[in-house]
Amino acid sequence: MRCPLVALAVLAVASMSAHAQESKYYELSKGDYPHDVAVGPNGEVWYSGQNRGIAGRLNPANGEIGRIALGKNSAPHGVIVGPDGAPWFTDGGQNAIVRVDPATKQVKIWPLPPERMHTNLNTAAFDGKGRIWFTGQNGVYGRLNPTAGDMKVWDAPKGPGPYGITGTPNGDIWFVSLAGSYLANVDLETGAATVYEPPTKDQGARRVWSDSKGRLWISEWNSGNVSVYDPVDKSWKQWKLPGEKPRTYAVWVDPDDKVWLSEWAANAIARFDPTTEKFESFPSNRANSDVREMIGRKGETWIAESGTERIRVIRHAERTN
Repeated sequence: MRCPLVALAVLAVASMSAHAQESKYYELSKGDYPHDVAVGPNGEVWYSGQNRGIAGRLNPANGEIGRIALGKNSAPHGVIVGPDGAPWFTDGGQNAIVRVDPATKQVKIWPLPPERMHTNLNTAAFDGKGRIWFTGQNGVYGRLNPTAGDMKVWDAPKGPGPYGITGTPNGDIWFVSLAGSYLANVDLETGAATVYEPPTKDQGARRVWSDSKGRLWISEWNSGNVSVYDPVDKSWKQWKLPGEKPRTYAVWVDPDDKVWLSEWAANAIARFDPTTEKFESFPSNRANSDVREMIGRKGETWIAESGTERIRVIRHAERTN
């Protein structure tokens, strides 16, 4: 089912500094509730419209929004763009992995096995062999081979909690558990998960992203830290975000290996430079932005503001000194 394109107002806010940043906001219709966001190969921006059960598609050039219904009872949580250039959704309402063809708008659905109902699907990532891995907060993680249609689901260590998941440059898969407060690496063939405990106890590992070296960056919701694990030397480092009682939700590592985080207490996006160990802050221009996910490409960080029902982009130039 295809919904008509709607042209919506674009709000621009200049946030210029020595590093030339600019924020722009795209208003969505009330009720879209953009949970996660992803950028396609041609610059189109997809978002999971959780409350409406839609795949949203933003054309940044003119602000037009397209909406594609994903199916009965749909409530998509996560969205990523796969190696095929298509958006893939973890749909908690349908308890399924869902793909939208960007050209035809055709929707394809892979339901989880009947014995794996109500998994509360969360986030997904592709491995190096074109298979999509996913997490479910009710205590599962799984793998779908889209070509063969084969799906496997495993019980997660420590029960409920699997949340963020990421693929590394060499095709490995890692996920974190919010309730279990751990990082885990999966065996790509057997599915076995090996747990790695961050130094801070009960830190609430929420999301995870790999940098270009395969290090795993973790947003810690309970502690307000950003931490990093290096699989090569098995070392951990962590940094507290600025401010009183920070709440770190989303994490994304850009192509220049700068670490972007959403910080709910400050209602802001933070950028962390691992080289200088300094933070920069980019507050939203509205209260309660509630940023649950961000992703982007070189020079652009795209953000889903679920609280204000907007898509935000921060365009930025890389440091020259």
